[in-house]
Amino acid sequence: MRELNELVNVDDPAWPPLQEVLAAGAVPLKVLPVDHDEARRCLVQLQVTARSVLGAVALNCGGLVLDDGWVRVFGGGASHGDGGLPSLAQVNGFPATFDPAWQPASGLVVGQDVLGGVFALNGHDPAAAGRPGVPGQMTYFAPDTLEWEAMEMGHSTWISWLVSGRLEKFYEGLRWPGWREEAAALTFSQGITVFPFLWSKEAQADIAATSRRAVPMREVLGVAADFARQMGLADPGFLGEV
Repeated sequence: MRELNELVNVDDPAWPPLQEVLAAGAVPLKVLPVDHDEARRCLVQLQVTARSVLGAVALNCGGLVLDDGWVRVFGGGASHGDGGLPSLAQVNGFPATFDPAWQPASGLVVGQDVLGGVFALNGHDPAAAGRPGVPGQMTYFAPDTLEWEAMEMGHSTWISWLVSGRLEKFYEGLRWPGWREEAAALTFSQGITVFPFLWSKEAQADIAATSRRAVPMREVLGVAADFARQMGLADPGFLGEV
């Protein structure tokens, strides 16, 4: 086990250059203030240093909110006064105290979008967890297909990709007139349920004609997982505790 000071006090910490990347981003972005105690708990259990982008995000910010809340990136946890975005530890069910034997069962959930899309970092054996891609690679649970997709990039590249302006293309066909206002009105514990469901032919033909409402994010994720199983698709597994 590496102690907290070994993880924090490093040469070339990633946070200063990452702040420059975030500031130059092409999408609206909010960096939430961090709960320092929770951030340290995240870092110790992850056993990554502040030299990595994952460690920098966990240690230095409560999370990132992109495109007026459409995408949420988990970090060290924001205080309740700032909306209560949960920490990486809370979302992934970290043990209360450091446990060297504990690992995320399927991969580390690092972000979500309001439609129930989940961004996760593959663990050491993605195939055993039913995930595509290779260890250390980002994957995305797509709410319109109910399947995991390989993103073919690591966590640090993913963060840069998020702010690059490519989200518009990534979510093409899944955004409707007024989506930004609907996303901005949510709390961080809410998502948007769409009917007909996103995986239906009706929704894919005309997303603007769907009806939508704000519901708890756990409900959005639960419905997607239930339908994946009912439709004979692979069980998506762990999608995060929110």
